[in-house]
Amino acid sequence: MIDLDYVLPLRWDDDADPAELTGYLRRLAGQVRVIVVDGSPPRQYRRHARAWQGIVRHVPPRETTANGKVGGVLTGVRLARSDYVVIADDDVRYDAAGLAALRALLEKAEVVRPQNYFDPLPWHARWDTARTLINRAFGADHPGTLGVRRSFFQRMGGYDGEVLFENLELVRTVLAHGGRARHAPGLYVRRLPPGARRFWAQRVRQAYDDLAQPARMAVFLAVVPGLVCLLARRRLAGVLGYAVLTAGLAEAGRRRAGGRGVFPASCVLFAPVWVLERGVCSWLALYRRGRGGVRYAGRTIRVAAHSARRLRARRQGGVSGSLDARKPTTLWEPSQNGLVADRPQRHSATVARPGSMTRPS
Repeated sequence: MIDLDYVLPLRWDDDADPAELTGYLRRLAGQVRVIVVDGSPPRQYRRHARAWQGIVRHVPPRETTANGKVGGVLTGVRLARSDYVVIADDDVRYDAAGLAALRALLEKAEVVRPQNYFDPLPWHARWDTARTLINRAFGADHPGTLGVRRSFFQRMGGYDGEVLFENLELVRTVLAHGGRARHAPGLYVRRLPPGARRFWAQRVRQAYDDLAQPARMAVFLAVVPGLVCLLARRRLAGVLGYAVLTAGLAEAGRRRAGGRGVFPASCVLFAPVWVLERGVCSWLALYRRGRGGVRYAGRTIRVAAHSARRLRARRQGGVSGSLDARKPTTLWEPSQNGLVADRPQRHSATVARPGSMTRPS
């Protein structure tokens, strides 16, 4: 067994068959301690409890947040026994090598970001992979899984659950409290792609996340007006240049840290389409912001994520990172116990490069 707890925050509102996830949890439970924090409705919760009895620790969330995933994370980390914790969405699939590599990286960081890749790759997963590649070209992608140090997580009081982009909020909160964040672009962890219907449903919500990164948002807001201007002036060379530039950026991200081993070249061709999609959806996200926020899991959330400056000010003002300035959430005390699970085999997760270490300025 690896000295690691695996936290899986989960909420399934339908009667999806948990057989595939059950098989993954069974494999995972032989390698690490697993806790599934299940916020599913009662009928689904009971079904999961029967399927996973004796395999993992299965508990309901004990924290209530606007972003339900954060409540699950707070509960799971609170129950963990190890100081080394993996947080992973229900579509993430670790193998033993990936878990061991993440555990090693946590020796020198308080939060670690691996790199997800989709497998299998239907057309919409290739489209979404273009986003990953462009993010890699400019620095770091935000995966559906993180590694955290439990002791540090507890000292900073968790993180705010009233935001949409919870992974960015967690990383920024760690940095605001003086912790170290490591990005591991060569630690590849498989992720199952969503269905096409869910893919389309995520477009505006993912664009809304960019409100937490104003410079990035400004670039995407300029895409549609820029292309319309080029087309109006019949500057077809400019449009072609846009396509070449975006594809070139995606290819640069694909070549980083051995990415060609997991990202097919065909994904690069979707880069111009993805950037155009994000440009359109950025305007829709801005409209949603003006209307009060975006809907997520039955709740309306206004804040994408807090700025690093606000989080530092909150810390210096003596307010815990898990507390919203306007409406406080639960502050919790140390405890002990297990966590969560997800993942099959095909590519082994490896560390191609040690990644970058960052501290707040």
